[in-house]
Amino acid sequence: MANEFRLPDYLTRIGFRGKVRPDLATLVAIHAAHVDAIPFEGIDPLLSRPVKLDLASVQEKLLDRRRGGYCFEQNALFSAALEAIGFNVTELGGRVRWMSPPDSPLGPKTHMLLRVDMAEGAYLADVGFGVCVLDSPLQFKTDIEQRTAMGTYRLTEADGLFSLSARRPSGWRTMYVFNLEPQIQSDYELGNWFTSTSADAPFVSTLIMERLGSDKRYKLMNRRLTIEARDGEIVTEHSIGSAGELGQILEETFKMTPPVPVDEIFNRLGS
Repeated sequence: MANEFRLPDYLTRIGFRGKVRPDLATLVAIHAAHVDAIPFEGIDPLLSRPVKLDLASVQEKLLDRRRGGYCFEQNALFSAALEAIGFNVTELGGRVRWMSPPDSPLGPKTHMLLRVDMAEGAYLADVGFGVCVLDSPLQFKTDIEQRTAMGTYRLTEADGLFSLSARRPSGWRTMYVFNLEPQIQSDYELGNWFTSTSADAPFVSTLIMERLGSDKRYKLMNRRLTIEARDGEIVTEHSIGSAGELGQILEETFKMTPPVPVDEIFNRLGS
């Protein structure tokens, strides 16, 4: 069937060879493997190509064509994998705050995230927040600092609205806010249409990519490649000078195959 999830193909794609069970150890392991193997990338919106969210299309793109994707694709794939393993998953919607002044009004729900409930407790899982990808699921507990290999995070709550923040060199920075209302496919389709077509969304004019290894965060913003250590500490920054160099970075650093000749992508990039 078109919408049947191919768990063996997914595990092969992320390089996971162990046994999978609906427990915390499995969740942590496949979360880390996913963000290492499948990069966050928004090439399709940049090229005015449609972003399809049905499971068959997401699997064909991210599993078969060695592509990445952005939050709706990434977390749709991850959610399907978790459910196939036997996890209890609730799909949620977030309002991005990364670039928003603290006192600005809330924007639309343009992010997908997951709550995973297990015997070990509830966890927030998210493999698709493309400026600060989580390397590990977080305990669904508020007002505590949670350290991972690559970051420090804090979940807070006020009047039923949860806020996830990340520690950066300049201090705490809010990633997104959300409530516990489960989302359905049409909610994500609406958010996806906005983020992939609107001039007010960054993806139609800016190439944003990220991959998270075990000890480094690789980020591409148009022609600038940045490598970060934990908590966003910059290790190196580099300006990409040619389409050939971009192609090498896509292959070697982001482990992905572009859908069009690299020159076509490079010529769309700002500095």
